[in-house]
Amino acid sequence: MGFAEEHLIPLVDEGLGNSAYVLDLGDGRALAVNASRDLRALYATAGRRGLTVAFAADTHLHADFLSGAVQLAHDQGATALASAAGRRAFAHTPLADGDEVDLGGLRLQTLATPGHTDEHLAFLLLDGTRALGVFTGGSLIVDSAARTDLLGADRTEELARAQYRSLKRLASLPDETAVWPTHGAGSFCSAPSGAERTTTVGAQRRDNPLLAAPDEDTFVRELLDRLGSYPAYFDRLTERNRRGPAVVTAAPLMTALTVDQVVTLIDGGGYVIDVRPAVDYAAGHIPGAVSIPMRSQFGTWLGWLLPDDAPLVFVSGDDQDVGEIVWQAYKIGYERLAGRLVGGIPAWLAAGRPQRTTAFVTADRAPSGPYLDVRQQTEYRDGRVAGALNVELGQLADVADDVPAGAVVACGHGERAMTAASILERAGHTGLTVLDGGPADFAAAHGAELVQEGNA
Repeated sequence: MGFAEEHLIPLVDEGLGNSAYVLDLGDGRALAVNASRDLRALYATAGRRGLTVAFAADTHLHADFLSGAVQLAHDQGATALASAAGRRAFAHTPLADGDEVDLGGLRLQTLATPGHTDEHLAFLLLDGTRALGVFTGGSLIVDSAARTDLLGADRTEELARAQYRSLKRLASLPDETAVWPTHGAGSFCSAPSGAERTTTVGAQRRDNPLLAAPDEDTFVRELLDRLGSYPAYFDRLTERNRRGPAVVTAAPLMTALTVDQVVTLIDGGGYVIDVRPAVDYAAGHIPGAVSIPMRSQFGTWLGWLLPDDAPLVFVSGDDQDVGEIVWQAYKIGYERLAGRLVGGIPAWLAAGRPQRTTAFVTADRAPSGPYLDVRQQTEYRDGRVAGALNVELGQLADVADDVPAGAVVACGHGERAMTAASILERAGHTGLTVLDGGPADFAAAHGAELVQEGNA
């Protein structure tokens, strides 16, 4: 078949900052690239076009989500395509550099592109001898390259040097070749990048600052300087993906729990996660509950802050989609979902159980400090309140005892700050205030200096 742009459908996961792709092969079949275990959007897209997924390709062993390849093989008979070097323990077609897969007119050619991971492959889409585009996964991304520290500090520089060679290889493709990355803006697998999620080889040769590095040493230094922290669950999922995620045979459900059942689970070491908006959590919540408001980033923070081997109880609002909680958890390998408190906080209070409140105020009503900023260091450097203490949310539990009493806890808007306050309260802090707003709001209200990169 001839290829047209409408044959390729990107599926963007805003929470993870990633893109999967569905390629309509023109004969009722489709290729899926880097699909996650949450296949709802993919199945909806395929269903609208009358497609069956015949091939499920993974560019690498993902760290930030469980692959959907095993599920696609089970549900639709898809052939899993992946690197032979990944030693996956489930049925797949093992591929090495230069191998080709016939898609029925179009072809996929594999390009070994180690760096983000050891076994990373890019998939070059060919129509005859013409390169249409390349699925670059976690190698070449828009104006950057994906991180190289996921296999440990002792491998980081070695993999960064491999990433340099991989980017150079990809940059040797024709200018008009489309670049279809998986990682992008918002992904903790990526160094910072812009809003665009696809590009071309020619545009990257022109605009990617890493490709402009004059030599390998400079490239390595610049790439490593961009790396920040990443969620704790990343260290577990690579091996889960190598073994292959368990097949989900029916839509997972959330068990309805009574107050007494919730209390029993808490006493047995379970965690309560309150997914209501920050303002609702502030007005009243179960003591010890962790606030992670339901939004696109919910899965990331669940996997960063909570263990995957303890029962999890959820408190939600009446209008919140319980199915979204389940799939965001399952997508990152969290399956010990004990259930949801039926009736929510009203039921908890009706049973005579105590609740706790947390001050959540706008900048004009907030105390003057001390100011705790829980954003990522890159965000903090780009604009912060003078004299603020910065502890990233992901590291806060480890240093909770060092946080000054009575702190104003802040992020960019308030969601992460409420999560931080809930962690500090679990550690024994009282008298915290969560800022409903960001550093610019606080600085304006309190006459504080707003420090930005370049005037520090």
